[in-house]
Amino acid sequence: MKQRIYIFDTTLRDGEQVPGAKLNPEEKLVLAQQLEKLGVDIIEAGFPISSPQDFNAVKTIAESLKRSTVCALARGLDADIDTAARAVENAANPRIHTFISVSDIHIEHQMRKTRDEVLKMVDHAVSRAKKYCDNVEFSPMDASRADIDYLIKFTKVAIDAGATTINLPDTVGYAIPEEWGAMCKRMVEEIPAFKDEVVMSMHTHDDLGLATANAIAGVVNGARQIECTLNGVGERAGNCSLEEVVMIINSRYKDRFETGINTKELVPTSQMVSSTMHLTVQANKAIVGANAFAHSSGIHQDGIIKMRENFEIIDPATVGAEGSAIVLTARSGRHALLYKLRELGYEVDKEDVNDVYQQFLELADREKEVSDSALKNMMEDLVTQ
Repeated sequence: MKQRIYIFDTTLRDGEQVPGAKLNPEEKLVLAQQLEKLGVDIIEAGFPISSPQDFNAVKTIAESLKRSTVCALARGLDADIDTAARAVENAANPRIHTFISVSDIHIEHQMRKTRDEVLKMVDHAVSRAKKYCDNVEFSPMDASRADIDYLIKFTKVAIDAGATTINLPDTVGYAIPEEWGAMCKRMVEEIPAFKDEVVMSMHTHDDLGLATANAIAGVVNGARQIECTLNGVGERAGNCSLEEVVMIINSRYKDRFETGINTKELVPTSQMVSSTMHLTVQANKAIVGANAFAHSSGIHQDGIIKMRENFEIIDPATVGAEGSAIVLTARSGRHALLYKLRELGYEVDKEDVNDVYQQFLELADREKEVSDSALKNMMEDLVTQ
């Protein structure tokens, strides 16, 4: 039986922390509705105490969505938790997400507390959130740099206080998959609640380019929720990319795990997030980039023309992309050229192929990338010669 992996999207909270990507309440609502259409299980709508506008945005989203759980973030402070509770109180499926640092570097140099004092704060914060909402998520911040024995003790306190999801954040993107997976495995072994009652979650950052790999390492070792964002947007180098983890699960772990994501909405949602947040998606971005299914090498083009699976492991249609693209450049071969010409309505006799190809190469050297209109003009010129 497949195990369900829950997708927790924090595009509207962590993603909005990108400089210049601030969203107004109306934009947040539109994106939240699209995330629900995408099939996201939990939507972290914002950080209500951060501003009156964000409180209103979270409240509006909470009152509008019907299927997705709407989550509000709060520090482990009474005022934060109380404000978050008010923001989601009318949600069909509310969640409060609170957090406290677990690493010694944070405890000593940021919080200036002792370990025992912090454990009391954990118990108090989760207990207070639990009074408002049965669905409480707790994050031991900076888990990847924490002492594992203290992290386990810290987590048990949160669970005893009523946390139903424990989210392990690689807050500064420090983890590597081997270590992260081993940490998750040990926590599952030493905390029985993770086997049935409590969900273990991953929140991974991409400072070393390993956010997606670490999230998958967590899933393989017992995690059942992934916190991520569309296009990997987020603080500093960004977060784990929703589209990447979903398609990794669909492509490589489909016999073991499943998500509730409607993958055909991935590209449309990516484009909506990019447009609304004014954050351009790099062309070579996995799954949703403009070049994700584009081929310019002659060898690759020949293989794609013969059978798509030769050089594509994902059918573009499954993620809502328009399809494979044959991009004509000076690296393209005869097969790709003839394929594109047939698409445009031109048939080339066998004896003319070499001449047409030489003309194409000259054009490609000038143009770098040959457009359909330039190719048509070339063929019309050849006809009139």
